[in-house]
Amino acid sequence: QVQLVESGGGLVQAGGSLRLSCVAASRTFSSYDMGWFRQAPGKGRTFVALIASSDGRRYYADPVKGRFTISRDNAKNTVDLQMNNLKPEDTAVYYCAARPTGSNLYDSWGQGTQVTVSS
Repeated sequence: QVQLVESGGGLVQAGGSLRLSCVAASRTFSSYDMGWFRQAPGKGRTFVALIASSDGRRYYADPVKGRFTISRDNAKNTVDLQMNNLKPEDTAVYYCAARPTGSNLYDSWGQGTQVTVSS
């Protein structure tokens, strides 16, 4: 497992931007697929974005396509989520997660960071 710590959440007006960052304590960070998930009040946790370890390929949930960008820096053990044109429905706690390459299971999760978008 990997220890993950998120930062960068906050309050922003609709149409604004935020950048979330997640730092991993691991000597094998580059061997993990890294994802972002979110959980809105009263709802379950849902997938937001993924960046693969093997080829850096990116995947996004439909509601955030064209607005969010996931990136990683293996030298710094970080994965970022740039969020543009934010909407009130993006309000949620955002979690960073890691899964070993070739696995379908995310076995490491951060503590979450709150993002609130006001209308």
